[in-house]
Amino acid sequence: MAHQWRGVIREYADRLPVTEATKVITLGEGGTPLVHARKLSELTGSEVYLKVEGMNPTGSFKDRGMTMAMTAAVEAGAKAVVCASTGNTSASAAAYATAAGLKCAVLVPEGKISMGKLSQAIAHGATLLQVDGNFDNCLDIARKLGEAYPVFLVNSVNPARIQGQKTGAFEVVDSLGDAPDIHVLPVGNAGNISAYWKGYKEYSAPFETANGTLPAVSTKTPIMWGFQAAGAAPFVAGHPITEPDTIATAIRIGNPASWDTAVAARDESGGLIEAVTDDEILAAHRWLSAKEGVFVEPGSAAGVAGLIKKHAAGEVPSGKTIVITVTGHGLKDPQWALRTEDGSDVQPVKVPNDVVTVAAELGLEEN
Repeated sequence: MAHQWRGVIREYADRLPVTEATKVITLGEGGTPLVHARKLSELTGSEVYLKVEGMNPTGSFKDRGMTMAMTAAVEAGAKAVVCASTGNTSASAAAYATAAGLKCAVLVPEGKISMGKLSQAIAHGATLLQVDGNFDNCLDIARKLGEAYPVFLVNSVNPARIQGQKTGAFEVVDSLGDAPDIHVLPVGNAGNISAYWKGYKEYSAPFETANGTLPAVSTKTPIMWGFQAAGAAPFVAGHPITEPDTIATAIRIGNPASWDTAVAARDESGGLIEAVTDDEILAAHRWLSAKEGVFVEPGSAAGVAGLIKKHAAGEVPSGKTIVITVTGHGLKDPQWALRTEDGSDVQPVKVPNDVVTVAAELGLEEN
């Protein structure tokens, strides 16, 4: 029988804190493709897959958590929601607030914000306030607003967000038939690595529900590998970074809200959280576009950069199954695709209005 994807809440309702009576706010998020990365597989000698989260409704993985957060906001009787954002959360919160009929306020840090993401928030009618400070300052204000004023906080410090985001792990297992050996992710605010680990643990053991116990779906859990940008790598430093700096705006966060759960995901899985440079991130960004056909924003390429770096150091095992979550679509930050490796702007080759010249420029010969 034909089945249309209903969004992550209804697809995984038995594993989420909802009931049949819950008014679900959804834009059909989830069900994103798990793409075989042929060139990365050839490079590493393992089977590498990309969980392409840019295929979500607003172009990033944030939609998985936002459907749960906005559903919880409506259930709580909220009239307005607030979030701090480096971009993707603002786009997602604004879209889902519109779907829910709620007002949305977005706090963004000054400078280094992707216009592609801001345009989404504005298009969906959010009230956008640019704070004289960084993301961590914005989140601090958003938390205080949620505590003292009648607004509902929808950042990943809200446990509903993590509940929604854990469904990414469910989908990976459902696609592969079991958990991968290694799961690789970019790390910014660290909600995603925390959520995936939660999902993998829940799928690998019996799960208690109001209607009984669900059996384990997977036979194992993966090793979790997280990668931060070198200029915003508090886990690597072992302390918050006061002035985080990286071209990867999506992970430009110095004091992750999900610090403890990310450390637990790393340690319980026997994994790691390391850093990659901006140059390594941009090289991986180009690799994905040119060799795998997958266009992501720079922050999303941090996991791929990490895998390539670990392979170069001889630290990626062969014969394994590896999944990398690429978190946001390349159209979020399109300007990086328009720059060459030396930093200059890409320029089109100009040709006259003549088919022979065009063919010659393309290296074609007549039949």
